[in-house]
Amino acid sequence: MTRALMIQGTGSDVGKSLIVAGLARAFTRRGLRVRPFKPQNMSNNAAVTGDGGEIGRAQALQARAAGVAPCVHMNPVLLKPQSEVGAQVVVQGRMVATVKARDYQAWKPRLMGAVLESFSRLRAEADLVLVEGAGSASEVNLRAGDIANMGFARATGTPVVLVGDIDRGGVIASLIGTKVVIDPADAAMIRGFLVNRFRGDPSLFADGMALIARRTGWEALGLVPHFPDAARLPAEDVLGLAGSAGGATVVAVPVLPHIANFDDLDPLRAEPGLSVVLVRAGMAIPGDAALVLLPGSKTTIDDLDVLRAQGWDLDIRAHLRRGGRVLGLCGGYQMLGRTLSDPHGIEGEPRTVPGLGLLDVETAMTPLKRLEAVSGTSLPDGVPFRGYEMHVGDTAGPDAARPLLRFGDGRPDGAVSADGRVAGTYVHGLFADDRQRAAWLARLGTAATGASYEAGIEAALDGLARHLEAHVDCDRLLALAAG
Repeated sequence: MTRALMIQGTGSDVGKSLIVAGLARAFTRRGLRVRPFKPQNMSNNAAVTGDGGEIGRAQALQARAAGVAPCVHMNPVLLKPQSEVGAQVVVQGRMVATVKARDYQAWKPRLMGAVLESFSRLRAEADLVLVEGAGSASEVNLRAGDIANMGFARATGTPVVLVGDIDRGGVIASLIGTKVVIDPADAAMIRGFLVNRFRGDPSLFADGMALIARRTGWEALGLVPHFPDAARLPAEDVLGLAGSAGGATVVAVPVLPHIANFDDLDPLRAEPGLSVVLVRAGMAIPGDAALVLLPGSKTTIDDLDVLRAQGWDLDIRAHLRRGGRVLGLCGGYQMLGRTLSDPHGIEGEPRTVPGLGLLDVETAMTPLKRLEAVSGTSLPDGVPFRGYEMHVGDTAGPDAARPLLRFGDGRPDGAVSADGRVAGTYVHGLFADDRQRAAWLARLGTAATGASYEAGIEAALDGLARHLEAHVDCDRLLALAAG
């Protein structure tokens, strides 16, 4: 029978996603057919799959680490937050509803069937399935009907390894505390633990590892030092979103509450000639910015309201008066137009609002969601690109007669202002294409390194695999996965 092992965490952002990715690469290099799986994910950083759906970005990275194409069954339930209390529910790649958090608790039991079906499909084609939990294993208030952590582990008999993050402090209490608060039958599913992101002399924490093992009865499977190259890999959680410093050319990015597909920024952060400044609430857009980049949004109209409330609309106009450039990606593109209308209530109550008026286009939200990989060239320079679309809404108007891109099938995409300094597109992943990134940096008056972004991702995954093999008992993990 196919082996399976579940990596759960004491909390969000403790490193579960990257540990699964690193183990996927390590075990794949041993000749095993590995598949990643996350029963339920909550993220607005999603990826398009070859089978025409969407999954969490982390599972797409894990699939890459395993050397296989991502598919919707690797993340059968994806929750995409649209407000403080509600989210879109995506099941096996397709949106099925928008629900409030309280109502979702009643949904979970009926989603277990899809979760188990997808898990079964992956097991049929793999030697090892590496399962990632969600959030914290100790959220006992949400345990009833759980499909993301212990509910899944118990339903499938999958052994669990628990990860704690020492970098945030309190790792001894978080690991031992998990044993204290969860149901004894759930605790029995946990066979061992890892302590992640350690800095310093590991011998100084030997007593800590022994104490955790003694108080929990779980096996100590590794003390994992901080891995600096983790910053080169796409982050799933907005908690991991970071800027970069040191370059003379400033790219300013307003960080809105429902920012989506923010891995669009990763290739820019890797360029030493750029400083990517994340403009958070209460900050002003820096006056020396060469480019203001408006990224994607899960709720474009609500985020546009926040942008105005922060005064960033005024900052952007001042930036343009100084001769700067503005680029909108997906939701950011929609914000740049004259109006945004949501007649079907896709994002909430039906309404029409004024946009920033920096592009002479109008957007209407539509129920149909476009999910596909695309390629073509940018205009008028003819530089090739590859990327993907993931959006609802149609945008049209006079400035769309000057498209930013043309797809390989001849379709135009995006719009450019008459003076050429404001542009928008629905395509994500532009900057991951080395050719497009170099062209954009040239427009900003700086040079790209010429390094391959994709090769850098591969090198980081290989390095992560070696790092885990050096500090984690991988042979023991395989033995535990066998049951």
